[in-house]
Amino acid sequence: MIGVAGCGRMGLPMLEALVAAGFDARGLDVVPRSSSQAQVLLDAEAFARPLTTLYSVVRDVAQSNALLFDAQAVLAKAPKLETLIICSTLSPRYIVELRQRVPQHIALIDAPMSGAAIAAQERRLSFMLGGTAEVLDRLQPQLDAMGRHFHRMGPLGAGMTAKVLNNILAASNTLLTRLALRQAKRAGLEPDHLLALMHTSSGQNWLASGFENIEFAKHGFEPDNSIAILAKDVEAGLDALDPCMERDWLTILPHLLRGLPAYEQDD
Repeated sequence: MIGVAGCGRMGLPMLEALVAAGFDARGLDVVPRSSSQAQVLLDAEAFARPLTTLYSVVRDVAQSNALLFDAQAVLAKAPKLETLIICSTLSPRYIVELRQRVPQHIALIDAPMSGAAIAAQERRLSFMLGGTAEVLDRLQPQLDAMGRHFHRMGPLGAGMTAKVLNNILAASNTLLTRLALRQAKRAGLEPDHLLALMHTSSGQNWLASGFENIEFAKHGFEPDNSIAILAKDVEAGLDALDPCMERDWLTILPHLLRGLPAYEQDD
């Protein structure tokens, strides 16, 4: 039995993708979730009892600890569990230290993903993977059901390190592109013209080139949206950086993201 814990906007479509591919899978969440394709439980003990594989897609370290050890305590309630896959974007240091807390007979993989909710719904997530080739080979059919791109980065923790570094770049591009567009408006330039220039010049970046298609490109900060998640991911990734970089402007990047207004409000 495969379990997906944390059936929000990412976890629920991942669960539905596994079920659609023919896997015996069900979900767990702390709030009721509705799905016509998959079963999502509120009872952690009933969820955990038959599990052999667990995907954790909860938000942060606090929720991860609650799921695994504290409030839900799934590890203590899952006698058949063989493999734990951490899909949340968390501190790389936390992932490495988690190995000492998870029973040694349970294989531990870090598999954070990229692509946002639309990619989860369309089953084209990108996974950054850390762990042994043997376990990853065994999991590959399940990953194939949920994603399209799979990057094996190295041993445990390597996937998470790659993800937070990638998200630091994404957060920087998001913030600076939006600030550049705001300045363009104030200077009397057409923002669309500046975006077209960026696309064919040295200012090119992921957010600018996909500005009309990336779901959160025009969003301002809200506590539970993708901008907030980017801020959280940057904070999670600071312990993956050298100390000299930690003292640099990256430490204030989450605070700047939290002050970002919606694009329509920029002036």
